[in-house]
Amino acid sequence: MNFTEASTSRFVRIRHGELGLNIHYNDVRSDGGNGETVVMLHGSGPGASGWANFHRNIEPLVAAGYRVVLMDCPGWSKSDTIVNTGSRSELNAAILKGLVDVLDIERIHILGNSMGGHSAVAFALANKRRIGKLVLMGGGTGGPSLYAPMPTEGIKLLNGVYREPTIQNLRRMMDVFVYDASAITEDLMQQRLNNILARRDHLENFLKSLAANPKQFNDYSSRLGEITAPTLVIWGRDDRFVPLDTGLKLIAGIANSQMHIFSRCGHWVQWEHADAFNRMMLDFLGT
Repeated sequence: MNFTEASTSRFVRIRHGELGLNIHYNDVRSDGGNGETVVMLHGSGPGASGWANFHRNIEPLVAAGYRVVLMDCPGWSKSDTIVNTGSRSELNAAILKGLVDVLDIERIHILGNSMGGHSAVAFALANKRRIGKLVLMGGGTGGPSLYAPMPTEGIKLLNGVYREPTIQNLRRMMDVFVYDASAITEDLMQQRLNNILARRDHLENFLKSLAANPKQFNDYSSRLGEITAPTLVIWGRDDRFVPLDTGLKLIAGIANSQMHIFSRCGHWVQWEHADAFNRMMLDFLGT
């Protein structure tokens, strides 16, 4: 299909408290769509963006008739930077509500990866009537793992890249981020590093946010029962950033949920197993 990151790039100004934030998003759709919108929310990795996280997943959705909106959260990519002293999950959810209000979209499906999963749950809890279906991958609720030391190996390496954004530190993180890091070329690694270094203000403010509030993401375990939206939880068995038992918490708490676990898969299911993921997502959204 004939669309690019540049051709679908948009900005909107959203009020949040006393702040006015310029938020970047990509809006991808084709003529004759089915009238439904899927919002994709990226993770918290340095240099992340909606397009970088989900570029392998957009075309199948658009071809099936969905409008796809990729929102860059405050503090990432082309969106304004911010020092966040409260809940990052709730901040992103509030910005997403502002975006869909401006776009005049009443009801959305959300596909959230890692931080995006936390933000999707926060949005679902605050805007129950505006949620269609949820797809949560590698995130959705906080709290300690019963089995893995916290913070996890991956989160330590992620924070290391924020503190010292070098190609060596990025490679150490990516070696843990996915199951088979040989699929990540040197060109992709350099492109990601360039994205990181292009916004040093994002790096600095992420660290200031952590210093002000080390627990940026809520533990929603006690409130998951409030979510009635059909929910698909997808996890990598070998995730070294957010352990598998976090996904089990989601299944235990959300009544109308199901889970699929990919073996030989790390924290980036939608990239590592893109074809299978895309088929599963289309089947789930279409039911």
